[in-house]
Amino acid sequence: MRRDNASRPTWSIGAVARQTGLPVKVVRHWSDVGVVTPVGRTDGGYRRYDAAGVARLHLARTLRELGLGLGEIRAALDHEDGLPEVAAAQVEALEAQIRRLRTHQAVLRTVTRRTTREGLALMTRHARMSPAERRELVHDFLTGTLGDLEVPHFREGLLAAGSDLPEDPSDEQVEAWLELGELIADGELRPAMRRLAEYAARHGRAGQDSDVAEEMRALTDTWTARVRSAVRAGIAADSPAADQVVADIVAAWLAGRANTDPAVASDGVEARERLHEQLTTAAEPAVERFWQLLCVLGGRPAPAGIAEEGRWLTTALRANPAPGARDARLEALYTDDTDPWPGGVLDAFTRVQDTVRALVRGAAPDDFGLPTPCADWTVRDLLDHLVWENIIWGGLAHGTPPTGGHAEDHIGDDHVAAFEAAAARARDAFRQPGMLERSFGPAPGRRVVEQLLVELLVHGWDLATALGRDRDLEPDIARAALPVVREIHGGLPRTAGGSFAAAQPAPAHAPALDHVAAFLGRRIANPTAGHPM
Repeated sequence: MRRDNASRPTWSIGAVARQTGLPVKVVRHWSDVGVVTPVGRTDGGYRRYDAAGVARLHLARTLRELGLGLGEIRAALDHEDGLPEVAAAQVEALEAQIRRLRTHQAVLRTVTRRTTREGLALMTRHARMSPAERRELVHDFLTGTLGDLEVPHFREGLLAAGSDLPEDPSDEQVEAWLELGELIADGELRPAMRRLAEYAARHGRAGQDSDVAEEMRALTDTWTARVRSAVRAGIAADSPAADQVVADIVAAWLAGRANTDPAVASDGVEARERLHEQLTTAAEPAVERFWQLLCVLGGRPAPAGIAEEGRWLTTALRANPAPGARDARLEALYTDDTDPWPGGVLDAFTRVQDTVRALVRGAAPDDFGLPTPCADWTVRDLLDHLVWENIIWGGLAHGTPPTGGHAEDHIGDDHVAAFEAAAARARDAFRQPGMLERSFGPAPGRRVVEQLLVELLVHGWDLATALGRDRDLEPDIARAALPVVREIHGGLPRTAGGSFAAAQPAPAHAPALDHVAAFLGRRIANPTAGHPM
């Protein structure tokens, strides 16, 4: 530092650069374009700057870091009264940039959940849309989907709810907008929304007041709670036990305004068909997700998904199309007292249980994480289920069926010991004198034995497949099992909420048990040749 003729301290360009944190060449360039002006030069021609110049450079650096151009910086510094306006304009520009960056961030975050270039291209297009383009996207979708249907609450409500991103969207809202764009572009939503609108128009649902809407929410809470309770109790949707659950839900539906036909006043085929139609129309996954995304965009809590409960109930309605229908069909089967099993049902059961026991003993803890042909089940899950099946059917035969616990851990630290104990209890129960002729509701005892036999046989196939073992288990018993499972399970709905997936093909010369597994929804990969049926 030195003092000029007026005794003001001045600094060289290098000293100013150190004070302001700017490179010397930047200070020189900014001096050349008028952002700061030297107060003089040395005899050697070197620039000198005073305290005001240093302060100006500090402020210029701050404005530059905020994104202002050199012309804007010079204008703001030359006219200090215009600085607030310049700052306000820059704030607006920064906010717009932040919104764009947030959208791009959401795109990149979402990319981590996508694997296709097409998905990335689609998201990028929606991320770059202007507010007007976004409004047009939703408007065109809804007007094209609803057409001339008289459903004004759909048209007005959805246009208002999904017209644009909020002014200051959260990350969740940005991601919701991107997903909404994908959903609209997907081929499933439009026909699903059209079916829902047509149903509403056909049944006089063109408008709903708040009381009706609240009643519908209460009914939804009632039936979903009832279904969840059934699921926790281990009641399969396609079992006779589901009939009472369906009856309870139908009773609640009949008593409210969800039932739009006064002529349908009691539980029966027509009531269950109407409820099934209503559920399948309103509970489509794409439509449900559309509503949830609109809630997120509107800043409202998104309702919990009920797709799983809807799948259970629609399957239960199909499996139990009228009160007592499933029981009646099974009772007709139970009157057939022939025993198709080699050596009799009890001997066949014992052989299958021994075969499965050997597979259980051969499974090591290192195998527990392996996938199985049962969707979403690992080997450990399958072993747990095998133990549970012995517990439940053995308990029923002993007269002490478990009241719950199907979702608990049944194998603990020793899957072999757990299976041995449950299998021994089931075998002892089945060997009780008179067990095969005793009545268990409409079913004779031999059908209880048969149920566990089939469960162990098919899940034994699952375990053998998962472990890479020979899956041609007990061929003569498997041949006898195929007509039995076809007779018992052939009429069940093969839906997502049912016990079995759609029947799969199996090569004609595949092992007998492959054919049983395929009929019950398993995919047959690399079948073993040379095993005639």
